Amino acid sequence: MRIDHIAYRVKNRFETAEFIMKCFGYRLAEDLPEGFQIKFDDDSVADCLVLLPTEQITGTMPWMTELYFGGEFSSYHMAPEIFISDGTVDSIVGKWVMERNGVGGIHHIAYQVDDVEKTMLEWQQKGFAEFATKDPLKCPGLVQVFTKPSTLTGVIYEFITREDHGFCKDNVKLLMESTKGFK
Repeated sequence: MRIDHIAYRVKNRFETAEFIMKCFGYRLAEDLPEGFQIKFDDDSVADCLVLLPTEQITGTMPWMTELYFGGEFSSYHMAPEIFISDGTVDSIVGKWVMERNGVGGIHHIAYQVDDVEKTMLEWQQKGFAEFATKDPLKCPGLVQVFTKPSTLTGVIYEFITREDHGFCKDNVKLLMESTKGFK
C-alpha cells in the first residue's frame, strides 16, 4: 500500500499550490494547468488543482519504481500527488474550510490498494472504519471510496485503484458529496 494522493481543502487553492510548489518542488499537472471545476446541484462550486511530484510518472500508475544504483536495484515509492480544492462559501468545500477557522487543511489521505472492494470488506470485518458510501465509486480505470472520519485519527481515508494517474471529475463530485456533513 502506498499513499496515492493527499487532498487539501483550503481558502485559496492558488496560494496553497504556490506554497507547495515552492517548498516541495511540485508542479501543476500538464493536462490540467488551470484545474477543473465541480458544480453541485445547488449551484455551488468547488475548484480543484492537481499537483504532481518532481518524479515523472510514465505509463501506468506504478506502485513503486526500481532504480539502478551502484550495481544493484533499489526500490522506492513515488511521492504522492497533491489535490487542492477551494469553493464558494455555500459549497461542501467552502463550509468545511469555514468550520476550520477559514483555513481548511488536509481533508483526506488516499491509499492505493489492489482491490477497493476487498479492502472495504476487510476494514468493515475488522471494525477499522465505516464508509461514506455503500459501494465504491467507479469511472473507467478508476475505483475509489472514502471512509467516514476515523474515531482514532480524525482522518478520512480513501482507497483507490487506478490504471493511470489523474482524477475523474464525476467521481470527485460524488466523493465530495459523500462527505457532506462530516466534521
